[in-house]
Amino acid sequence: MERIACIMYLLPGNQFEYHKRHNQLWSDMKQALKEHGASNYSIFLDQESDTLFAYLEVESQADFDKIAETDICKKWWAYMAPIMKSNPDNSPVTKNLKQVFYLP
Repeated sequence: MERIACIMYLLPGNQFEYHKRHNQLWSDMKQALKEHGASNYSIFLDQESDTLFAYLEVESQADFDKIAETDICKKWWAYMAPIMKSNPDNSPVTKNLKQVFYLP
């Protein structure tokens, strides 16, 4: 099992909308995440800075990364792009974090 952590960024004024959209996460997006090995997926919000911290566990980083090639993921990114800092392909701007401590 591999652990992944990253930071993403909301555009100001979109905290409620981000929370709402994730509470209504599409079933086919949930399925795609699971099919690509994701589990224990959590996203936390720093309300003062609109910064998101995401953590998930995957069976294989390489297999999980293939989710970016799916139509449902591209559709989700397009749906989320208006409320987040996004790249030209609509993927969220992320900053990957390096693990420096783990207590099993």
